[in-house]
Amino acid sequence: MKKFSIAKFIPVIFAFMTMAYVDLVGISVNYIKSDFGLSDTMTNAFGSLLFFWFLVVSVPTGMIMNALGRRITVAISTAITCLAVAVPIINYSLPTMMISFALLGIGNTMLQVSINPLVADMVPSDKLATGITFGQFIKSIISFLIPIIVIAFAKDFENWRLVYPVFTVLALVPTFLLAFTKIEESASAQNSGFIDCLALLKNPIVAIFFSGILIHVGIDVGINITAPKILIERLGFALEQAGYATSIYFFFRIATSFAGALILARMSAKIFFLISVVIMLVATSLLFFANNEYAIYTAIAMLGIGNANIFSIIFTKALQALPERKNEVSGLMVMGIAGGAVFPFFMGVASDVSGSQLGAVAIISVCIVYLLFVGAKLEAKK
Repeated sequence: MKKFSIAKFIPVIFAFMTMAYVDLVGISVNYIKSDFGLSDTMTNAFGSLLFFWFLVVSVPTGMIMNALGRRITVAISTAITCLAVAVPIINYSLPTMMISFALLGIGNTMLQVSINPLVADMVPSDKLATGITFGQFIKSIISFLIPIIVIAFAKDFENWRLVYPVFTVLALVPTFLLAFTKIEESASAQNSGFIDCLALLKNPIVAIFFSGILIHVGIDVGINITAPKILIERLGFALEQAGYATSIYFFFRIATSFAGALILARMSAKIFFLISVVIMLVATSLLFFANNEYAIYTAIAMLGIGNANIFSIIFTKALQALPERKNEVSGLMVMGIAGGAVFPFFMGVASDVSGSQLGAVAIISVCIVYLLFVGAKLEAKK
């Protein structure tokens, strides 16, 4: 039985906080759209640049963990994230923001691949789902605060980009803490090559879990980007006012993530998963017809509730399916975060073609329906 150390877990908590920087995409691309006059398709494609790196870097990160260890890999990832949020401080233009988003994508990919196996080394196996869910809870708190902080800088200082110096300093904390924290890591079963990692997709259960992560993140990023646009389109809100929709989404993700850590200790993960998906389906059904502020906010809140624990449940089941290949499985699952590049792009295209955000809502709804299939397979054997 592993002996849990709160002191050693503190740097990991800070790393989870840094992981939330990926959710800058929701509010920042809307400001970038306004600043540079971009279309919905271009705006969503710009945000997709960040998530493209999950497709490229995830599996190699699993190999890096085999060579350097999980703690060092997490420290490197937070250092790259720090560099990413420092770039806009130097210059703000489309090319430099592309560089910033690319670095943020690389750093966040490495972080998400390495941090969950590191948590698995620090908590008892029967508490792994709770440990990962708690980490996602911490991440969700920062994700909730990001739009509020950005809007506050935009209103009070007329410069939303002042958020970047703050995040640069905060990202330095886990980098230094992890450099001086000793964590006992379990050995990887083998040093696998790129092809060996991808070969794990031949396992039907691993492939289903991979597709589930792909869809979940597509939904998450799609809501993040689309929610403010719905308020702007249907109610004529200004961006600063509409931006709070993202915080509402993350607020309910926070509350449900916290509750999920407790519920998962008592309820079947499969049942909890399916209930969550049904809540999201009800929410998107409401979004098709909602034409007032309260109905739209209610639907957004329900999406936050439903999507809060999907990632941690799928990720945990994937790690448990092949425990001897934790690094490689983690790399594959995080590669699924590339869904944040794929689906929001099609949501932007659908919105431009249909002339409204109903196109994006339709894509999100189809993705949620697929999660019902994933949920049905959660207890399947490898």
